[in-house]
Amino acid sequence: MSSHREAPEISKDPVADSTDLYAFVSPDRPDTVTLIANYLPAQSPAAGPNFYEFGDDVRYEIHISNGGRAGADVTYAFRFRTEVANEETFLYNTGPIASLDAPEFNRRQFYTVTRSEGGRRGKVLAEDLPCPPCNIGPRSTPDYSSLADAAVHDLPGGGKVFAGQRADGFFVDLGSIFDLATLRPFQSAHLIPMADADGVNTLAHSNVHTIAIQVPITDLTRGGKRPRNAEDAAAVIGVWTTASRQRARIFDKDEGSYRGAGSFVQVSRLGNPLFNEVIVPMARKDEWNAAEPEDDEDYVSYVRRPEVAKLLPVLYPGVFPRLAELNEAADRADLEAILLTGLPEGVVPGFQNFTGATPADMLRLNTAIPPSADPNPLGVVGGDLAGFPNGRRVFDDVVTIELRAVAGVTYPLIDPEFTPDGAAAAITDGTTPPGNEDTFPYLRTPHDGFAVPAA
Repeated sequence: MSSHREAPEISKDPVADSTDLYAFVSPDRPDTVTLIANYLPAQSPAAGPNFYEFGDDVRYEIHISNGGRAGADVTYAFRFRTEVANEETFLYNTGPIASLDAPEFNRRQFYTVTRSEGGRRGKVLAEDLPCPPCNIGPRSTPDYSSLADAAVHDLPGGGKVFAGQRADGFFVDLGSIFDLATLRPFQSAHLIPMADADGVNTLAHSNVHTIAIQVPITDLTRGGKRPRNAEDAAAVIGVWTTASRQRARIFDKDEGSYRGAGSFVQVSRLGNPLFNEVIVPMARKDEWNAAEPEDDEDYVSYVRRPEVAKLLPVLYPGVFPRLAELNEAADRADLEAILLTGLPEGVVPGFQNFTGATPADMLRLNTAIPPSADPNPLGVVGGDLAGFPNGRRVFDDVVTIELRAVAGVTYPLIDPEFTPDGAAAAITDGTTPPGNEDTFPYLRTPHDGFAVPAA
């Protein structure tokens, strides 16, 4: 739900569909930032013989804004190519895969990483880096952890990069939420009531394809500074990811496949979780995917008056009377700050992630705030300044955070006299973090198709 099937057109193009974006100061290397962009949503582990892979015809990019505007000041681009070792077999592998260059690994992917600044021609950081295979099962990939470890590559200047399959770290009760905004823990209070129940993580057995890069903070900040003061404007970066395709797609009858032609155009983007999913109306979702963050003024009205805020008092009668009054009385300047500009200094003590007055959907990370010694999945709302909406960590409970914000718990930041409904601070979809790794690339080993035949 973070962005797994958020728009009609990109839902038909999963290799270019970004599912989640994460940005955080690395807990294992606090002088670096880790950026993670996931693609190919809701993968069933048992996907043979044509297992999932990145698109050779897609340009994947992670953009960083550090200049007090919404433009890309630093961009990391990733391009993939696929090799088939044995064209006479239908098999993905012809035996156990013991290494990334094993002859039994029949369909391999390689990628190039390029870094550019200010729109100038990029510098190739690394090329022909091998991806790990998908996690097939105990016979085909008997030591998957070793394969994944071998696919973590060093970059010049002290960085690391990984591209390959991982377990989906996002957690959400999709089946419940999209059944008329039902929240299982509170469904007895719904307009169409049922007995309360625990939340169900729809993605618990799903995989994704991950692009993860860990780079020194000084590679991302304005002027290459290493800010130490959280109040320093140069400490804050904005982050978003995009996928682009060439303008024309031509079918080659002789090859039996498509190839691209013409310049690249953006077909997918992602900044804050759930933004296009539940903020932008359906008729404008495809348009939003093709737009740049600097043009998000066109979508501010949907943040100021979000549809979910209007639905909650209707679907949960008598539970959100204060929210109903707020919906009638005021624009949601709190949500506009959280999602589109960042919080200025003085709103939350010891914290700011303001990127300027230009409204833009980006993750905003204050790189001067170190990783938390006692992380709270509720992030800033839970008193943990190292968590969402200060960037986003894999275990941050962004569904609960954003539901509570929409329900009014953050409006007192704008109007201290406003008292949220009691239910606003308890609202949740009832799912919990599945647990992830403590070191790069942080997401868990992907589920294998033998043990988990269906997601």
